[in-house]
Amino acid sequence: MAKESSPLRVVQAAIQSRSFAPVYYLHGDDDYLKDGAVRDLLEASIDPSTRDFNCEIRRASELDAEAVSSLLSTPPMLAEKRAVVFRDVTALKKAARQQLDKYLKRPASDTLLLLVSPAGTKVDAAIAAASESLEFAPLTPERVRRWIAHHATTVLAVNIADDAAQLLQQAVGNDLHQLASELDKCASYAIGVDRDVRATIDVDMVSAVVGIRRGETVTDLLDAVARHDAAAAVPLVAHVLGQPKVTAVQVVMMLSTQAFALSFGRARRDAGIPTNRLPQEFFAFLKETGGYPGRPWSEASSAWTKVTEQWSAAACEQALVLLLEADIALKETTVSNAEQILMSLVLGLCATRRRKAA
Repeated sequence: MAKESSPLRVVQAAIQSRSFAPVYYLHGDDDYLKDGAVRDLLEASIDPSTRDFNCEIRRASELDAEAVSSLLSTPPMLAEKRAVVFRDVTALKKAARQQLDKYLKRPASDTLLLLVSPAGTKVDAAIAAASESLEFAPLTPERVRRWIAHHATTVLAVNIADDAAQLLQQAVGNDLHQLASELDKCASYAIGVDRDVRATIDVDMVSAVVGIRRGETVTDLLDAVARHDAAAAVPLVAHVLGQPKVTAVQVVMMLSTQAFALSFGRARRDAGIPTNRLPQEFFAFLKETGGYPGRPWSEASSAWTKVTEQWSAAACEQALVLLLEADIALKETTVSNAEQILMSLVLGLCATRRRKAA
């Protein structure tokens, strides 16, 4: 079957039309989206009153050939359709896989088979060719921002202000599992405040729940370094490293993305590209490299455009040297020294400001 580049749309279209492919192969590096698609497909296709009889969710590594054959040949009980989910499908043993391959040649019309591979697993070409193959790649930062608003309104039944969604993404990043968890807490907080109206998560609620204030995020640190503003950047190091699941290595990775981007922007300007073209150039750079700038690409592109003139080619080169040294030091030292290493790095980067010609 033909592959579809937008798996969420395929799933939603199947649910809305109540027309399901006999076999779906869910793969890619975003396990949260895959789990959501499995849940949605099962809820839409299987009658809740007969789910105990007509839904089997099994780990492929635990199945032998006989079990696979039995699961795939059992008809629905008191319902039109049954569902079978094989998690980590590529872990099937040889004999069990042979039974699956045999079934895929003539899948039953009254069975919904969901074959799921975990993140980091190579796509199985044979399964992909014999199924509705859906690749769940991680969302881009822009799409994560939209996902935050969508999840809040559709799943949690609350609104979320734009600046609150921005602060939440800056604080948590693009991990959908963690974002969903923090959104759930924020929604409970908002509902407790706005009992008589549809609750709205605002920026103060995000600050209270997540424990981060505007002006103290990793994005603020990146911007301060990009401006060579040591006075603003240095105090932010401790704030940023004090946030949950933020490490010095991650900060160095984002600073490295920024340094490579500024080096690219400097080269484009030196090649005669006008400043007003830089946002598109930066966006294309991020799309091609897949770099993570700590925020939506459009926001990063706009921020870098404002400071490119402050960076010379030599400053960019020096920044990359400093970042490499910091990365090596962080991976060879203890956690207790991480803040000191990052502090020294930030000071070094801020000291690379482009000097004006005499």
